[in-house]
Amino acid sequence: MPGYLTKQESIAVQGVANLHIRSLFDNQQFADPLGLAAQVGISAATWPLFGLLWPSGAELAAHMALRPVTVGERILEIGCGLGLASLVGHRRGADMTASDCHPLAAQFLAENLRLNGMGPMKYRHGLWGTVDGQLPTDPAAAPTPPDATAPQTNEPTHPLPLNDGSVDVCGRFDLIMGSDVLYERDDSGGLAHFIEEHATASAEVWIVDPHRGNRPAFNRRMTHLGFDLTEQRLDRLASLTQTAYKGRLLTYRRPGATTH
Repeated sequence: MPGYLTKQESIAVQGVANLHIRSLFDNQQFADPLGLAAQVGISAATWPLFGLLWPSGAELAAHMALRPVTVGERILEIGCGLGLASLVGHRRGADMTASDCHPLAAQFLAENLRLNGMGPMKYRHGLWGTVDGQLPTDPAAAPTPPDATAPQTNEPTHPLPLNDGSVDVCGRFDLIMGSDVLYERDDSGGLAHFIEEHATASAEVWIVDPHRGNRPAFNRRMTHLGFDLTEQRLDRLASLTQTAYKGRLLTYRRPGATTH
């Protein structure tokens, strides 16, 4: 992985075996020689964020470790970054699709699957910067995927190539989950619309949020789209086995949807 420094750690997630995770060395790393990150609005300051392990991501992974695996249930992680929660679900046998808009997310995911001896997991490029979720990329400037002209199945069963940033999230999912995805203003409501577009009628939506100020606006948008909200406070003090955390699990369901 040239152009930036990485490190490898053993990450404990209660309920599953430790995961070996390759991440960026720190938040000072940056490498975008072809401008692919800039094309989707990722600045030099925000470029490394996808490749770091975040407390809210660990919280989401811990909840994923406790969720019963249901045959036929499709799960999407949005803004996955290193995809810790997706890796936990994949290890437990869930039908996972990880998604992010960072051009290196697929490569890091493939590397972490290899480090943990796991088979391939589905990856899609997911961006909610516009209401329809399409990438604001100039087709002439973007790399062409090797199979761009081949018929596309609903979901590929192999990780996408590193440069394949044109295959977007498609289909609907029974659980859509994300961690710390409310860190910036979303005046267009793109995230809520993206979720609504890809949620089944009975879907559950999990958002682990570390008390971001944009939460109330997002809640209003989800309510407008027909979702009810329940909140679970996740605040805790540090202990011998866990670090301190402040945040909440936001769970959204449409009225009448059954609880998992």
